[in-house]
Amino acid sequence: MAEDGMPDAEAPAGGPPSRGRGKDVVVIGGAAGMWGDAWHATPQLLATGRLNYLVYETLAEITMAIMTRAKQRSGELGYAIDIVNPTLRDALPEIHRQGIKVVTNAGGVNPQACADALRAIALELDLPLKVATVEGDDLMPQLAELRAMGLEEIARGTPVPERPVSFNAYLGAMPIADALGAGADIVITGRCVDSALVLGPLIHEFGWQAQDLDLLAQGSLAGHLLECSTQVTGGLLTDWEEVPSWVDMGFPIGECHRDGSFVITKPPGSDGLVNVKTVTEQILYEIGDPRRYMLPDVVCDFSDVELVADGHDRVRVAGAKGLPPPTTLKACALEQDGWRLTAMLMVGGRDAAARAERAGAAILDRVRNLLGRYNLADFRATDIEALGAEASYGPNARCRDTREAMLKLAAHHDDRVALDLLAREFPSIGMSMAQGVTAGGAGRAKATPFFRLHSFLVPRWLVPARILLDGQEVPGRSPPADLYADPPPSQDPDIAAAPADDGETVTVPLLALAYARSGDKGDVSNIGVAARDADFLPLIAREVTAEKVHAFLAHLVEGPVLRYSLPGLAAFNFVLHRALGGGGTASLRYDPQGKGMGQMLLEMPVTIPAALSDHRSLKPVALLD
Repeated sequence: MAEDGMPDAEAPAGGPPSRGRGKDVVVIGGAAGMWGDAWHATPQLLATGRLNYLVYETLAEITMAIMTRAKQRSGELGYAIDIVNPTLRDALPEIHRQGIKVVTNAGGVNPQACADALRAIALELDLPLKVATVEGDDLMPQLAELRAMGLEEIARGTPVPERPVSFNAYLGAMPIADALGAGADIVITGRCVDSALVLGPLIHEFGWQAQDLDLLAQGSLAGHLLECSTQVTGGLLTDWEEVPSWVDMGFPIGECHRDGSFVITKPPGSDGLVNVKTVTEQILYEIGDPRRYMLPDVVCDFSDVELVADGHDRVRVAGAKGLPPPTTLKACALEQDGWRLTAMLMVGGRDAAARAERAGAAILDRVRNLLGRYNLADFRATDIEALGAEASYGPNARCRDTREAMLKLAAHHDDRVALDLLAREFPSIGMSMAQGVTAGGAGRAKATPFFRLHSFLVPRWLVPARILLDGQEVPGRSPPADLYADPPPSQDPDIAAAPADDGETVTVPLLALAYARSGDKGDVSNIGVAARDADFLPLIAREVTAEKVHAFLAHLVEGPVLRYSLPGLAAFNFVLHRALGGGGTASLRYDPQGKGMGQMLLEMPVTIPAALSDHRSLKPVALLD
């Protein structure tokens, strides 16, 4: 350790020989978790003066749809423009001065255009920066071959669509490492797994090999925690009141060690919070089977990960295990399937929710009369929600008597003309229906393309990555063919449930015993539930079964619910299939990514022994009837 308490960046003299570039610790800052993240991330992280890498994660299924539409308008678009300018434009001189390297998937569906824009800025600023791109994720040139292979969509069993607007495979970390090894200062990728943005630099710096599966799993876990920016430093924390301030949220820093262990922290003096709870919630975010977290470079087992407080705003992470990487890569095709419209108005006064819902239904019927006159078919789907009246809670709602509600009306149609008619008629609610209606100056809603996501598993030999360093192709490594294997089914040793209570009991919301985080993968939602104390885990095992979760959320979940255990984190992960109304790009719900489902589940009633009411770790909440 250095005198200031921070790890030394270089290996100490006389230390063990290095397979990599001499570092024993690599310090990585997570500067973006989405396209449009907070402006202060980069200057805040640069001010620490101790980074080796900055990573910017910008892609999601919805983002890919937006970028695809942009590229359709112009061949010079299709990437995260504001990451290039102003973010990197303003920061490049200081990044170059400190010798920091940058890795980002801001290339979206057009990595070369992104790289060209950055090169132009570097030239203008007279900075000698080498920019590499990692390509090969675009499968559109192989569309006919993929269709001929008879691939089936993962969830629905449907074939490859006839005319997708994009088709991208998720690449891994090895090409990023190879680009850095060729001398790149900035690496821009298209579609890759988010964690690869961190794992790639660690492979490069530490000389990790394709067979170092436990190390690759740990590096992937570091990437999983850093790629969503402030979500691991107190953002979205269930116990939000414990976070002192959200104003100058500290962006995450990973101090990654050669042995695979790492510490999650944040810049000194920044807002937010790093503790075992913030890190646990983020580990649980957007995972499926925690023993089979499938990535291109390794299949990870996070079930026995250990978290240890390592000082103020510091948590040390270890214990991930690795299995051989799969023989296939996940790939997602986006297909335009008509048009969509979402319109909103506020309704105020007594019975606001009921009046909003009646107004939404009435305007749809009014427009249906117009559709008949224009010989247009009925809407393919519609969705009405009274936001503010706990519409998403369904039968579990408790605020139907609200005096303010937002009417959200969404519709899907094959013909844009039909939705233009709906957009034109929607404001007439304010003249002919409920009193107390206002649009708040939002303007008329506009129809946008409706994209349907199709996910497939494609043979990895069909997806060779291509590395270009300032226009020149760079050779990449080829792991041994016998490394890849489809993992055997996961064996989930479920946590023993508490026996039935034989004494006095009370009923509390799950929030009293646990905290949670939810996320999405297509039309699948996951809800990670972590016990506030290991004493509570057997009770949660008894009270929060997959069957009970399915029943509590039955108004949202159409498919099965699976439960997995993570003993190391004293947690469970629930995977809810067909739970998001089609998923981020296709759902008409106001919460198409299930961001609120974790908090919703925390309201589920659970029965506990009355004697447990005084437990030190029980969160004080009102008892339920």
